[in-house]
Amino acid sequence: MRILLPCIYAFLSCAAFSIYFNVSPKRIPLTCLGGALGWLVYLLLDFPSDVPRYFIATVVISVYAELMARVCKVPVTLFLTTAVLPLVPGGGMYYTMEYCLRGETALFVETGLNTLALAGAIALGIMLVSSLVRMWKVMKAPKLFYKDKIQREDY
Repeated sequence: MRILLPCIYAFLSCAAFSIYFNVSPKRIPLTCLGGALGWLVYLLLDFPSDVPRYFIATVVISVYAELMARVCKVPVTLFLTTAVLPLVPGGGMYYTMEYCLRGETALFVETGLNTLALAGAIALGIMLVSSLVRMWKVMKAPKLFYKDKIQREDY
């Protein structure tokens, strides 16, 4: 129950954002499943720091989004933007600004750097999976890629 309930909350929060982003009603459960899956991975990992947990959870979400985009034949961003929302470090951003306004410099810097590291881990996880998928596409069909390059160089 300690792990199941937060995953349900992540699913429901993704549902609200799916409705806000005008996701098709038949695809809302699939987009929400990605958010719940990412939060489940985050909770199951046991690292002393949150940064690797965020990174691995984002990689799982990105792989899920890439797979579901291929299955449903829709853009990856449909699944990715909604599913990554439960991981966004909103609380860290709030407390960073609160410490800044209070003049607590040490806490401001510490919280700000941690929030920046978490946001960087999310961005890096998305970028890694996206780059690997693009490289795989090029390796899968090299003749098409090189043929296009040769035609461009001829002009």
